[in-house]
Amino acid sequence: MASTNPALRLEVKRIYKELLYMGRDYPQGYDYFRNRLHKAFFNQRHLTDEEAIKKGIERAEFVKKEIEALYFLKRYRTLKHRYAPS
Repeated sequence: MASTNPALRLEVKRIYKELLYMGRDYPQGYDYFRNRLHKAFFNQRHLTDEEAIKKGIERAEFVKKEIEALYFLKRYRTLKHRYAPS
């Protein structure tokens, strides 16, 4: 990715850092999440086509939204269980 668009490179770094930050609360642990995230990005390092990189960024954004949904659902269930009338 060294010869690609610098803006795309920054975008990839941004989404990687955001996902890494979100991994702190991952149910299976931060180390598990970090290793899987690194492997996912590392396997795509050969991409040089801008369209392919943009598709990868879109996929990462989708994964980010799915993780957010997982966290919100977990929080909702916890609050519902905690404050539900007995």
